[in-house]
Amino acid sequence: MSSVHNLAKGQHVVTPPEQDVRVNLAALHRLYVHFGWTDLIYTHLTARVPGEPRHYLIKPDDLMMDEVTASNLIKVDFDGNLVAGDGPPNEAGHLIHTAVLQARPDIHFVAHTHSRAGAAVSCMSCGVLPLSQHANMLIPTVVYHDYQDVTSAEQECAALARDMAGEDKFLMVMRNHGLLACGRSIGECFYWLYNLEMACKIQVDVLASGQERILADDDIVDGLFRHGGVPQNQPPGVRVWPAMLRMLDRKDASFRN
Repeated sequence: MSSVHNLAKGQHVVTPPEQDVRVNLAALHRLYVHFGWTDLIYTHLTARVPGEPRHYLIKPDDLMMDEVTASNLIKVDFDGNLVAGDGPPNEAGHLIHTAVLQARPDIHFVAHTHSRAGAAVSCMSCGVLPLSQHANMLIPTVVYHDYQDVTSAEQECAALARDMAGEDKFLMVMRNHGLLACGRSIGECFYWLYNLEMACKIQVDVLASGQERILADDDIVDGLFRHGGVPQNQPPGVRVWPAMLRMLDRKDASFRN
């Protein structure tokens, strides 16, 4: 087995809650591969460490998504210091994710993509259009973030935090860049990301068809978002996430290692 699957964590003791988060975050990396959301070794996903609100988990910068396991995720603090594992993290990823995690204490998972459809829609001045059911049930939770010259600039991090500050916002279209999804749980983060990716794919296909567009009315979008997208009294993704884990276990359960 390749050494990338056995990165040392030193003397770090992993608690059961942290181990559970590690397994789930590793699973989401594998789902990036399954759904075609990868971009070589780039893009990044993070999870806040249970009981350690200023620490987060992220993959080492040079790993492919299908190489990520529960044990080779690294732990980093909000100042960029490596707490456990073999780093380093992606520098831009550290800045983007810490900006969001610090601005939103309710958020525990953040996922970023550079998918073809997501990047395409991020370049459209119209943003996400109410063309499909996937789009209509999430449009009210989408915010937009304008492209900046340097992701590492302090003002960029402040802008990210400001744009994602609303507690009812879980999705960001990063102009000319890609997509960002957040969640209070791993299932919620995946749910929002999957549906936004689908909405972007459908939008690109519709616009490419050259046919006249049919846009849903605002009241329909609002009603679907509030009542139709997620079963009442159930957090988003609560049913679909266990199904995703079962699928991954059938395909390749090494993400649990």
